[in-house]
Amino acid sequence: MAARDIIIRPIVTEKSMASQEADNKVTFEVAKGANKTEVRQAVEEIFNVKVEKVNIVNTADKQKRLGRYRGVVHGYRKAIVKLAEGYSIDLYDKE
Repeated sequence: MAARDIIIRPIVTEKSMASQEADNKVTFEVAKGANKTEVRQAVEEIFNVKVEKVNIVNTADKQKRLGRYRGVVHGYRKAIVKLAEGYSIDLYDKE
């Protein structure tokens, strides 16, 4: 798999942004079959940073209902990547 196929998108929530500021951790949605080693190599290749640690979490499907209509929000796989000291990723390109 190519690096861009492994890293799907960054996950930007209040919790993930607080974690990025406090502990230098960045959260990404990753491909279903990706493992920790592949995620580490992909992040280092795409963003030119040094990764210290990778944790992977599988989120479950959720049943949702809007009035009489029912649906499913499909689960995904996310990786919480701790960057080494002195490295950072700017998710908002402020030019």
